[in-house]
Amino acid sequence: MAAALAPAVLLPTALLPTAAGAAPPPVRPGAVLSQAHTAGRVEATRDAARYSWPGVYFEGRFRGTGVGIALDDAAADYDVQVDGATVATLVTPGRTTYWVRDLAPGAHRVRLVKRSESPWAISEFGGFRAAPGGAILPGPPARHRQIEFIGDSYTAGYGNLSPTRDCTGDEVNRTTNADLSFGARTARQLNADYQINAFSGRGMVRNYNGGEPGTSYRTYYDRALLSVDGDVWRPGRWRPQLVVIGLGINDFSTAINPGEPWTPESLVAAYRAAYLEFLGKLRARYGPRTVIVVSATAVSGTTAFADTARQVVQERNAQGDELVRYWYYDSAGLDYGGCHWHPSLHDHEVIAERLEAYVATLPVRW
Repeated sequence: MAAALAPAVLLPTALLPTAAGAAPPPVRPGAVLSQAHTAGRVEATRDAARYSWPGVYFEGRFRGTGVGIALDDAAADYDVQVDGATVATLVTPGRTTYWVRDLAPGAHRVRLVKRSESPWAISEFGGFRAAPGGAILPGPPARHRQIEFIGDSYTAGYGNLSPTRDCTGDEVNRTTNADLSFGARTARQLNADYQINAFSGRGMVRNYNGGEPGTSYRTYYDRALLSVDGDVWRPGRWRPQLVVIGLGINDFSTAINPGEPWTPESLVAAYRAAYLEFLGKLRARYGPRTVIVVSATAVSGTTAFADTARQVVQERNAQGDELVRYWYYDSAGLDYGGCHWHPSLHDHEVIAERLEAYVATLPVRW
């Protein structure tokens, strides 16, 4: 799924890999997440944080003229932001420490965010490192507001930076930026911590074009490490006041192939039953006050996605759960100029504006 026009790793004068033989001392065991804030699905080890989902971010604070970022990831791309400005894009950096140097003396904020999808790989963040004479400060506090985005390639920001709809696999990877997806944009506008639990090509019961039969998005939802069978992420203090789900494009956007165990009618029935079960799972996990938005959008040639998603919400409401809501956004004003006719950067901006306006109408208990 995609290769890009090779956007280069950005190396401003501030960014240099650690020189051979000059590796900084490791962060004290167990201290990685005590010095960095994250809201993503992360598993802590003795000296690192491990994760798989796109859009996972780590935020820190430091004093001095530089900061190092310890990573072990040969599969995904990252943006490095200092004091709100992106200073570098790291393309599949591998096992290394990248340094941002030559900053003005004083206190600074640093943010590392995983741009792309790499569900087959396990990423590791080894913490922020202080430049000589500086210090890593306590990480910023968690935000009170929390939003979870559940979905597929649309939610992941698949190929949203691409200048063309025709993309190789590497180009998809290079031009996907979950940090500029409609979910991340909406959360930042609302000053909320967020998760982007998105997996391209997956549906509620049927994956794109019937691929990987026997699996679906639900196979992976409970995991922090997507490639590890049986992995279970523990929510801890993650209790989002708002959950936005977008699953159904892959279930219904392609014709049922010979040999698949579906008819159009049985697919709709299975989708409906699985969605209701999934909503029950979310309600049990997050409690009665969380607002859950079932979103849908246009799928060429069929209204099954939107119609069935609406029916799911109506049935849930009839069961007494009035905090499950239906939100439909149509294609008006969208150019689908991203890779393989996915929403472009412009489209994600438009969708985020519409979603923020819709959220303002909901009884979310922030």
